[in-house]
Amino acid sequence: MTTRGCAVVDQIVIPRDQWLSLLAELRRRGRGRHESGAFLLGHRDGDRRVFKGCVFYDDLDPKAYSTGVCVLYADAFDTLWGLCRQTGLTVIADVHTHMGHAGQSPADRENPMIARAGHLAIIVERFARDPVWRHRLGLYRYEGAHCWTDLGGLAARQHLKTGTFA
Repeated sequence: MTTRGCAVVDQIVIPRDQWLSLLAELRRRGRGRHESGAFLLGHRDGDRRVFKGCVFYDDLDPKAYSTGVCVLYADAFDTLWGLCRQTGLTVIADVHTHMGHAGQSPADRENPMIARAGHLAIIVERFARDPVWRHRLGLYRYEGAHCWTDLGGLAARQHLKTGTFA
């Protein structure tokens, strides 16, 4: 089930140059032919999730895109958690591309990348081809039990900050 609205203000903060680099790398890795994705790493500062870097799915598992959609297995998560321990960072969200619109597929709803309440998932339409507008992103907060809150559309601009920060 997906609902619109939210009581908790979750914000992901990514400096603009890093956001644009992330999108460019998603485009490159998907080659306009298949999905690509990454885990956004950083730390929490209250209800803000501050981006510090990312790890792409195919760096965790070279076969992550072999079916045309993003699929990760247990070994990839072992590597991800090891990286988080090594760097002191945590997963603040995940992002992946879709060929068409940025809505959740049934597989996305049933298989959250991080099945923990509060996890944020971003979907970028058109395999992240330019231009990418925040109000056209899919942005979803996992509530547990395969339920999600839809934070996309114009609300995405409130939840995903991609500017220049002091």
